[in-house]
Amino acid sequence: GSTYSSKVFRVTFLTLAVSVAVPLLGVTVLLDCPIDPQPISLKEPPLLTGVLEPNTKLRKAERLWENQLVGPESIVNIGDVLFTGTADGKIIKIEDGEIQTIARIGHGPCGGRGDEPMCGRPLGMRVGPNHTLFVADAYYGLYEVDPDTGETKMLVSTKTPIEGQKLSFVNDLTVTRDGRKIYFTDSSSKWQRRDYLFLLMEGTDDGRQVSPSLLLEYDTVTKEVKVLMVGLRFPNGVQLSPAEDFVLVQETTMARIRRYYVSGLMKGGADMFVENMPGLPDNIRLSSSGGYWVAMAAVRPNPGFSWLDFLSEKTWIKRMIFKLLSQETVTKFVPRYSLVVELSETGSYKRSFHDPTGVTVAYVSEAHEHDGHLYLGSFRSPYIGRLDLQHV
Repeated sequence: GSTYSSKVFRVTFLTLAVSVAVPLLGVTVLLDCPIDPQPISLKEPPLLTGVLEPNTKLRKAERLWENQLVGPESIVNIGDVLFTGTADGKIIKIEDGEIQTIARIGHGPCGGRGDEPMCGRPLGMRVGPNHTLFVADAYYGLYEVDPDTGETKMLVSTKTPIEGQKLSFVNDLTVTRDGRKIYFTDSSSKWQRRDYLFLLMEGTDDGRQVSPSLLLEYDTVTKEVKVLMVGLRFPNGVQLSPAEDFVLVQETTMARIRRYYVSGLMKGGADMFVENMPGLPDNIRLSSSGGYWVAMAAVRPNPGFSWLDFLSEKTWIKRMIFKLLSQETVTKFVPRYSLVVELSETGSYKRSFHDPTGVTVAYVSEAHEHDGHLYLGSFRSPYIGRLDLQHV
């Protein structure tokens, strides 16, 4: 009797499984997928050994102004006064520990991601030579902000077509010492900042789209905008070299940094600065040693399992995921591992600070060095992190 009942069980189980799986498969096939993913070829991630050896040094950071601001993506200082842009569209000044909103580029309401295009999202921020702030707003474009009066002046609007195309996701900027040239990135012609996960997972260089992802140059004197590089995969943080002869561009999807020469014999040429990084690079800033700080909000663990590398060539799994789950839900599955690396001027790794579970500093977007400390920006956390470089 037992063989008969186990047979019945097997048949019943299989019938049930099929009756659930077939409609689910049917629904999945019929559902629209918001992205059109392309296979990405990534090399095996670098081993986390030597200077990249995992540690808990980022956990030594203190959380400043907790729950008084949200998503301080990029941080600059004028003297000891800090400035940052937050997820609710504000440009904020922090003086003697006091937080003050000095400007907004967009207007309310500012709440969920649905409000972002109206509210604005200040991302990259820099200080110009006469102590003005230059701000890249993801939705509105490039602005100059007076830190004292809060007056804003539009330099490049996302509504103005550049070579026939509108900018869709203005991300980061870097400014020459004389304030004449601003180099900035437009991360996508198709996706806005609120859909950055779609951009990351689609993996295209946007070359097949109407217009590519770009590195651009704005001349503050002639008011001209020039396209310098096209076809990048999620161009993100940018940084001029100390000698101002090249600009480094982080290519987030590809876990690498490209170099574009803006002066000298190589002018107009480009090459690879660092490839196959241990995580997805966000912003890049100068370090006091003449190198660069690179912030990574997600890592590619090796040894370990890297979800990014696993999915890179499996476009059908990506389709399934985004047919069934929202971006918010998908984000919850991403391990909260924060990593900041210091590169030498030639792009070799000098040291690394880790927070393997993102307990102290989650979703790190930038490491800004000032007065012996690293100020840690984040695109989601409700505080600024500060790490004392003398004690790590």
